Amino acid sequence: MAFAMGGLVMLTEMVEKLPPSERKIAEYILRHPREAISMTASELGKQSETSSAAVIRLCKSLDLKGFQELKLRIAGDLQKTQTQGFRDIEPNESKYSIIEKMTFNSIQTIRETAELISTDELTKAVEALQAAKTIHFFGIGASGIIAQDAQHKFLRINKNATAFSDTHIAAMIVANAKEDDVVVGISFSGETFEVAKILELANQHGAKTISLTKYGTSSVSEQADIRLYTSATREPAFRSGATSSRIAQLQAIDILFMCVASQEYEEAVTYIDDTREAIEFLQRGMRTRK
Repeated sequence: MAFAMGGLVMLTEMVEKLPPSERKIAEYILRHPREAISMTASELGKQSETSSAAVIRLCKSLDLKGFQELKLRIAGDLQKTQTQGFRDIEPNESKYSIIEKMTFNSIQTIRETAELISTDELTKAVEALQAAKTIHFFGIGASGIIAQDAQHKFLRINKNATAFSDTHIAAMIVANAKEDDVVVGISFSGETFEVAKILELANQHGAKTISLTKYGTSSVSEQADIRLYTSATREPAFRSGATSSRIAQLQAIDILFMCVASQEYEEAVTYIDDTREAIEFLQRGMRTRK
């Protein structure tokens, strides 16, 4: 990407969760983004009637390295062509219109997720997965489907991977996890109680933990050593259907998988070819039986 982006999305998603002084700064930046990127931390603190220390705390709350990174991300946002927000379907809407809206929403979700993924956290996650003896993916409901997709991908490159949506089974597996295991907790909201507890259990047993949640502080991300974020998405009537949120989670898993595969390119290609041949072998056998 030509520019680091996602600063305005981060502020929008976090503004209601921030302490009063940090919220004042976030609100000021959202109202005056162009002016804010030309200011020092001290000047922004003065303009927002807070302090430079509060500006630094805000950046920390956003999981950013500092005010300079926030300014760079906002500057990148301002380079983008303005687009409409997420669009929900209407009663008895035409099939053409639904196709157009769902495609638009998916594209916007993918773009926002790309802007929110920290390359530093992604690097840590890739290194952890490369070194892992076993990778355990865990999610409830729709996030459980993402866990299964992740397991399928990593098995194809000969990574020992499991996927669970049953909390009791996940707890038993994680209870036997070792320091060279990785537990990945997937929860779009970041507030799925079971996912947070499984990561907490993994921490108690010394396993490395990774969270995949929508952007912002949450009970799930707070339990993780490494935090990966997706676009929050905004689908008022059908959010519970996990449409764009599912796209965002799948994209993040795809990025994670491709980064690991790229680091082990020759071996990964060999394993993928072997697994493809194995499936074709089974299909030939089934055709012969018929």
